[in-house]
Amino acid sequence: MRVNDFETHMHTAISEAKKALSHSDVPIGAIITDERSKLVSVGHNLKKAKNNSLCHAEIMALSAACKQLNSCYLIGCSIFVTLEPCAMCAGAIVNSRISNLIFGAFDLKAGACGSLMNITDDPRLNHQIKVTRGVLESECASLLTDFFSEKRH
Repeated sequence: MRVNDFETHMHTAISEAKKALSHSDVPIGAIITDERSKLVSVGHNLKKAKNNSLCHAEIMALSAACKQLNSCYLIGCSIFVTLEPCAMCAGAIVNSRISNLIFGAFDLKAGACGSLMNITDDPRLNHQIKVTRGVLESECASLLTDFFSEKRH
């Protein structure tokens, strides 16, 4: 996959993240592509909308991809996320056997893909993922900064 593909797909994830704003959820978006870089699924935060703490963007996209591809394993697929995944999402990504994770903004307080811990590259687990960090980082980070700034006012 080329760098241009990374940015194109991250723009799609950013568009998906903005959908979370309509129901006051934190604007995080995720998309999954197949080995040919074709869009398989999308997801955005639905925690507040569904009153369910498990409804992170990554979990929504993973669930939809598994259903779409009729498989619990997403080998050869890539997930693009606007924010570095948390421990729950990183674990789900590892268990799905996704090949590549590409994220935008770093999460220094809860990021589990290099910031706080590194679940996606832990050799003790049965699967490691190639991670690309910081794609359209400032654009992804500003979604969150703007959201929380508005909440405080």
